[in-house]
Amino acid sequence: MKYGWIDEYCLSKRAVIKDFKLEWKATRYMIRDKMFALQGEDKDGKPIITVKLEPTHGDFLRQQYKDIVPGYYMNKEHWNSLYLKGEVPDKIVRDMLDRSYDLILASFSKIVRKEILDEM
Repeated sequence: MKYGWIDEYCLSKRAVIKDFKLEWKATRYMIRDKMFALQGEDKDGKPIITVKLEPTHGDFLRQQYKDIVPGYYMNKEHWNSLYLKGEVPDKIVRDMLDRSYDLILASFSKIVRKEILDEM
């Protein structure tokens, strides 16, 4: 896989847990009970990772890269899927993961966010 560093990168973020959702056949990266990335396959068996982005940024990336598409089996406005055998630069993929993590972290209350950041 071209982006073999993704697992380690996601797990290097504060308070991230990883699990495998059997019925989805996908690995989830989560902050507490909220998912920021989902790695699995599309209906044709092509490996993808799906992340949450601000809608305007997701739109921008989908226009720039053919390997970034509306979220597979997710809300198409907020979630974006990246084909893992594609041609998106590593720097862009890291930025997508960072933005998704930050969006999910920001969705927690200030108190919970502080608890999360103080963990570990």
